[in-house]
Amino acid sequence: MLLLVSCLILLFSTGCGIYSFRDATIDYTKLKTIKIGFIDNKARYVNPQLGSKLTDKIQSKIASSTKLSRTNSDDANLQLSGTITDYSVSTSAISSTQASSNRLTVSVDMTVRNTVENKTDNFTVTRNYDYSANLQLQQAEVALLDEIVRTLTDEIFNHLFSNW
Repeated sequence: MLLLVSCLILLFSTGCGIYSFRDATIDYTKLKTIKIGFIDNKARYVNPQLGSKLTDKIQSKIASSTKLSRTNSDDANLQLSGTITDYSVSTSAISSTQASSNRLTVSVDMTVRNTVENKTDNFTVTRNYDYSANLQLQQAEVALLDEIVRTLTDEIFNHLFSNW
């Protein structure tokens, strides 16, 4: 009987909107538009696909997860821009006398300007991706590119819109 009552309370409380799980916390009364600039790649080593794939994924994530309208106008409520500043490889593990694992480090400097509140937020997202030292960087990039784009996009989106 207690289990039945507990289940009914849980069912009705979640149905009434007491609990709310959202990806984004945005005040749509103030923020309606966003301008998303191309993510430039100014790292010492340039992966030619990363800037465009990251830009596309961020645009797609914002379009599917928010009600913000995308615009190219400089009057947008939010203006997002970024630069890939680091794309480098280091040894992350040594076995016997040689490297057994390498680490690709990717950093993106982001700027979001809120024209409604006249505020600017600069932040850096850095992620490491380990891969076998038996692979050349170009081989590892093929395997890691989708993961790199997904994790960086999620991190950028969460910084912009999640109220964690």
